[in-house]
Amino acid sequence: MRTITRGRPVSAVQLAQLRHAFGLDKPLAGQFGDYALRVLHGDLGTSYEYRTSVSRLIVQHLGATVYLVGTATLVAAALGLWLGARAAWRRGSLSDRLTTGLALTLWSVPTFWLGLVLIVAFGVGVGPVPGLFPTGGMNSPGVSGPLPVLADGLRHLALPCLTLIAVVYAQYLLIMRASLLDEMGADYITTARAKGLRDATVRRRHAVPNALLPAVTLVFLNLGMVVSGAVLVEAIFSWPGLGSLFFQALTVPDLPLLQGLFIFFSASVIVMNLIADLLYPILDPRLRTA
Repeated sequence: MRTITRGRPVSAVQLAQLRHAFGLDKPLAGQFGDYALRVLHGDLGTSYEYRTSVSRLIVQHLGATVYLVGTATLVAAALGLWLGARAAWRRGSLSDRLTTGLALTLWSVPTFWLGLVLIVAFGVGVGPVPGLFPTGGMNSPGVSGPLPVLADGLRHLALPCLTLIAVVYAQYLLIMRASLLDEMGADYITTARAKGLRDATVRRRHAVPNALLPAVTLVFLNLGMVVSGAVLVEAIFSWPGLGSLFFQALTVPDLPLLQGLFIFFSASVIVMNLIADLLYPILDPRLRTA
């Protein structure tokens, strides 16, 4: 009740009314049963902080998160898979060592630290170099017209999206590299080369499609996590998405909002994992008869 009253003096009657309004006067088992029943009907409760439906808050902030994290995930997946395939096919070369080393370095960098560095370097500016990109929000006030609004939105998207891409793409690169290295020693690769096919054709038509299966799992798991947003990145760049909403709920703490977000995040990962399992027989016909 301290969170709801915010330390303000309230009478015993007011406390009893608040407990009854939020169902806190019932036994724990009864509270859990009521909450589970409401969740099954799509009711995730009422936020302490915003005094509105948790479901409505999630819908309001979902678009911003999908825009940011979805874009970063797709770009990171495409970049990582492409670099991973090239690194595996040229294993041990200078380009393989450079791309793998850079990816591992960026993967080990804390996301919030990299975001702050990008803000200083490209948002605030260093020395005579002025800031090139905005450091917060999705758009600037007073911008009107389709093209100016689009350009302004892309400028706001640049730094947080680059932060996520730099940290995430290494996962796809390393998994694609390891998977393709396993496929390169297979008999069908040797047969394809014996037929006189070029290396580029063998890689594109034979090796890469079979090496994609582990990467597909990672892609869909990360797509499921798209809706959860990147809490630290959205908080640093004041991006009005689910990650920022989660951070605000954590600082209150807003327990109904936190519970609703946890349920929504978990459900999205489960659904995306299910979709990946259903796509496996389509991507690999051998699984249809397994």
